[in-house]
Amino acid sequence: MFDLEDYAYVLPEDRIAQKPCERRDASRLLRLGRSTGAVSHHVFGELPGFITPGDVLVVNDTKVIPGRLLGRKDTGGKAEVLILSYAESLAAQEAPEEFYCTCLVKCSKKPRVGSMLYFDEGLRAEIVAPESDHYRLKFTCDGDFDTILNRTGRVPLPPYIHRSARDSGASSADSASYQTVYAAAKGAIAAPTAGFHFTPDLMLRLKEKNVRIVALTLHVGYGTFIPVRVSDIRKHRMHHETFRIGADAATAINDAKASGHRVIAVGTTSVRTLEYCADANGTLAPRAGSCDLFIYPGYRFKVVDAMITNFHLPRSTLLMLVSAFAGRNHILEAYAEAIASGYRFYSYGDAMLIE
Repeated sequence: MFDLEDYAYVLPEDRIAQKPCERRDASRLLRLGRSTGAVSHHVFGELPGFITPGDVLVVNDTKVIPGRLLGRKDTGGKAEVLILSYAESLAAQEAPEEFYCTCLVKCSKKPRVGSMLYFDEGLRAEIVAPESDHYRLKFTCDGDFDTILNRTGRVPLPPYIHRSARDSGASSADSASYQTVYAAAKGAIAAPTAGFHFTPDLMLRLKEKNVRIVALTLHVGYGTFIPVRVSDIRKHRMHHETFRIGADAATAINDAKASGHRVIAVGTTSVRTLEYCADANGTLAPRAGSCDLFIYPGYRFKVVDAMITNFHLPRSTLLMLVSAFAGRNHILEAYAEAIASGYRFYSYGDAMLIE
């Protein structure tokens, strides 16, 4: 259960979704019994029929920034930058034309402190200092940094989603589709993809059924792309990600638990945030900070009663989390059935309801 290879499975490459479903709530939904392993097949738009009035649905309202920048070094070579600390840096920003943040920098040779990088629309960045395997950059521009970033940056899609140079720019369809419809708080470099299946109409139907929908924020960070590199998964260390739970959300969740209703988390990011913030009794209080909780089999859940999630990569921390929630054997058996039944996997793929 703690061996990395316990979370391996074989996925045909053509099952990795390259584009979202044309209508978000038309994606498929596999319903998995958490204790029994029973599986049934549905369409995501049927979700309101599986949720009881009084239940609370918890979504992550983080918004993906166009944080991938393509440019050149002052020596002329190509350079690629991925902004990692947008939300924290934005809170500390003192002038609109300057922006200090932690970034990944990819180029042919290791960049020198003091060297410059140049991007479109006059945006430039100075390498200020190395930070472990990242760099501290100072961006400057003639105007407002955030406005220029939105015009020049690209959505940092996961590496298994392939785009040509022609369709990967700032104006690509992914700029809209690689966001949830309720995204509000800018700061993520990857989307909470379980939320992709919701539409405004579906959320209205849930509210009309007296399902309470509340939001928390966890800015999905670079750690979501980092594979587990240790054979004993217990030795893996998660990266920190910034989160916030407000008073209204905490109260609604506590009230639901007290009255015997379920807390249904949309996505592994919501699950991790709720479990990280709860006390030993499963009670939440308004809180903000940095979450590095790694959930794997053996973890005892305190808050979450059911979850909506996508199908995750082999050997990933996300697969380990859902295995902790429903049992590794149940999860792998459900994945095998999903593969046999033609489900689409990963970020733009289909969904599971585990309850």
